[in-house]
Parts: sequence; C-alpha cells; structure tokens
Amino acid sequence: MDHSYAIKQYIVREFIPDVTPEELDDEYDLVANGVVNSLSLLKIVNWLADTYDIPLDDVDVSLKDVVCVAAIRRFVERTARQPVPALAEN
Repeated sequence: MDHSYAIKQYIVREFIPDVTPEELDDEYDLVANGVVNSLSLLKIVNWLADTYDIPLDDVDVSLKDVVCVAAIRRFVERTARQPVPALAEN
C-alpha cells in the first residue's frame, strides 16, 4: 500500500507550507534541505506512530528513515504492526 501522498500532505502542512504535496518529489532530501532536523524528526515519528500504529518502543529510528518521502514510506511499510490502508487523498 502506497502511503506517499498522506506522508507528503503531512510534511507540507507541518514543515513546508509553500509547496503542494504534488510538488514534493518522493526523493527530495528533507534532511539536506533543512526540512527535517532532530526536533522535526520527533514530530514526524510521533505522527507516524499515531497514524500507522508503529510500536516506537520496539523500533529504532534515525534520520536516514526520514531523509525523503520514499524513505518514510519504506519505514512505515517495515515497522507498522499490520498492513495499513493508505489514507484518503484529499
């Protein structure tokens, strides 16, 4: 299940509101471009845990897991407790 659009919506809403989800490339480096830092990493990880039922106590998370939308999607696919349907594209 592809969660890219929902992840893009969250990233855009919280960190880069001057672009649209459609403009945010899946491979855009969020870390190198200053979108994600240690504080925003915590915010993203908490959102992912709440949204996709990821057991944070059992999962190691690093900046490489949130370097881009594609990496975040892979992190969700790898760590969610069960397959999660993609969120609606609004």
